[in-house]
Amino acid sequence: MSLRVRFLGTGGAVPTTERAPSSLLVNREGDRLLFDCGEGTQRQMMRFATGFSVDHVFITHLHGDHVLGLPGLVQTMDFNDRERPLAIHCPPNTKRDLHDLVHAAGHESAFPVRIAEVSPGSVALEADEYEVRAFETDHRTRSQGYALVEDDRLGRFDRPKAEELGVPPGPEFGTLHEGEPVELEDGTVVRPEQVVGPPRPGRRFVYTADTRPQNRTVEVAADADLLVHDATFGDDMAERARQTAHSTGREAGEIAARAGAKRLVLTHISSRYAGDASAIEAEAREAFDGECFVPDDGQLIEVPYPDADG
Repeated sequence: MSLRVRFLGTGGAVPTTERAPSSLLVNREGDRLLFDCGEGTQRQMMRFATGFSVDHVFITHLHGDHVLGLPGLVQTMDFNDRERPLAIHCPPNTKRDLHDLVHAAGHESAFPVRIAEVSPGSVALEADEYEVRAFETDHRTRSQGYALVEDDRLGRFDRPKAEELGVPPGPEFGTLHEGEPVELEDGTVVRPEQVVGPPRPGRRFVYTADTRPQNRTVEVAADADLLVHDATFGDDMAERARQTAHSTGREAGEIAARAGAKRLVLTHISSRYAGDASAIEAEAREAFDGECFVPDDGQLIEVPYPDADG
């Protein structure tokens, strides 16, 4: 079951030739979820050949570098004869403004565009085998992050043990793996717990967007397989980070370390570091021992299961 993240825009409020404004695309086994939609997102989707087959957009807040790509993307989807609905999820009390933005050019799409407010602490999307949950962040406006949390998976099936107990290969294996007992021809009952291990955790992907370091992020990102955190500035601009309600790379590293995250991706890089963000990455690494990096626009990463072999 694949889970891939494509970084469409990794820059801060001011786009550069190297970094577009915030946007990333998550592909979970064909479910394509767009998080934020900064200026030029549709161009980035074309540039990196992702296509426009997105059914859910999750907006973290209404600053321009996170939403100005929406009107163009919706219009392009309409020109491509899209028919199925597009769901846009947004923070509380932002639906009207977001609606006005999407329709600012007077274009009415032929397909439904459904905008829904979601409060921090609630589920934005409940899908088969996973949820996308909103959580509180600390920025200069109504803002929130999102966590994609998969359901636990079935425990490992011990085939040698099942055969040892007399279970014949075939449908009975599946019955036991799904949690139902099996009665053998001699009347013996084999129970699932005899041949199936404990449930295995699914994956957890957490995206903060713009925020100051938050205890809530630590809670939500506990043992996260991938944490994508605001790292707009380096230590040299720590005061600026506080003034503008952003984080430094070091602060992002500290959050990841406290959460026990497995990987940390640093995004929303200020244009001050457009040519070289190595200092931000180095400072984050001083605080976090796990894998940590600043991605390039277009970079694609795979998120493996916690037990690695799926």
